Amino acid sequence: MVTGDRIADEIRAALAAAEDESASPSERAEMLMEIAMGLQHRPKSSEQLRSAVDLYDKALTICPEDERLLRARIMARQGTALQAIPEQGTTFLERARATYEQAIPTLRDFGKPEELAEAEMNLGVVVQNLCSAGRARITDAISAYQRALRTFNRKAHPQEFAILQNNLATAFLSIPFTDERGKMREALAVQAFEEGLKVVNLIDHPSEYAMLQNNLGNALQYASSSHAAENNLRALDAYDEALKVRTRETSPLEFANTISNMANCLWNVPDEPDHPERGNRGNLARARAAYTEARAIFMAHGELDKARIVAEAVDQIEREILAQPPANGDAAPRPADIARRSGRNGASP
Repeated sequence: MVTGDRIADEIRAALAAAEDESASPSERAEMLMEIAMGLQHRPKSSEQLRSAVDLYDKALTICPEDERLLRARIMARQGTALQAIPEQGTTFLERARATYEQAIPTLRDFGKPEELAEAEMNLGVVVQNLCSAGRARITDAISAYQRALRTFNRKAHPQEFAILQNNLATAFLSIPFTDERGKMREALAVQAFEEGLKVVNLIDHPSEYAMLQNNLGNALQYASSSHAAENNLRALDAYDEALKVRTRETSPLEFANTISNMANCLWNVPDEPDHPERGNRGNLARARAAYTEARAIFMAHGELDKARIVAEAVDQIEREILAQPPANGDAAPRPADIARRSGRNGASP
């Protein structure tokens, strides 16, 4: 476990290295950058990220002005630390955006294509997060992702390509649905998720695979389409795929999010798709079971807002179940059926 004393020791060592007269200013700046990168790798607290930002600042102070590429690399790394710091407002995100925008022109002129693409991708993420606070335009995030795709193509960089397709799709879906172009953006989002899934697989890229399948399911079930029934069934298949990775044991919150999404979908799926007139009492019961499990997980991990929303859904479903007459031969879902949908029947990442 990383303690505050250990962090302080690492920072003191870094600052001592920065004062080492036997090394050139450029060498000292690189040394500080590498130590800062180590601090932000799998950080245990925001304190580590803030300390990394301070070390990047020190590196920029030491780095000669004519070392343009090194300075741009330091700024690009500092941007990743800034955007990772938890905050209520947008101060760190705003600073991260400015840092990337300052670094990118130099990376474009002198850096490696992959360095530039990574900075563009990170800029897109920052801008997209700022959009939710009304501090940026989503079209700027989309443009940044598209520029990154010039280098992070499906053949040379499949993992980055998949992440960018996911980010593009979520950006398309975040644009308000105000006109007919909204349907086109929904179609583009589904297409982007599917493009990402063409280059990642369950074995080699489990995290990206699960993320794309979960988000594809969301896009399908909420799409404004005349094929809602078909889309919902496709969405359930996508959630099943995501749950092969997202298990309660290995990633409980992601698991809870996915089974909540699956429950939302089950709520609207007839028990017999070919006979929707027979109702969905069975799927309502399965949705209730999934919501109930998700609520317990959210409560255990302090996600109280999500737990409240899920609890409200359970109450509403119970009222709907009581309002429906029992179908002939209808029964509550078997535990094995619930387990299959919850990804607990032999699923593994």
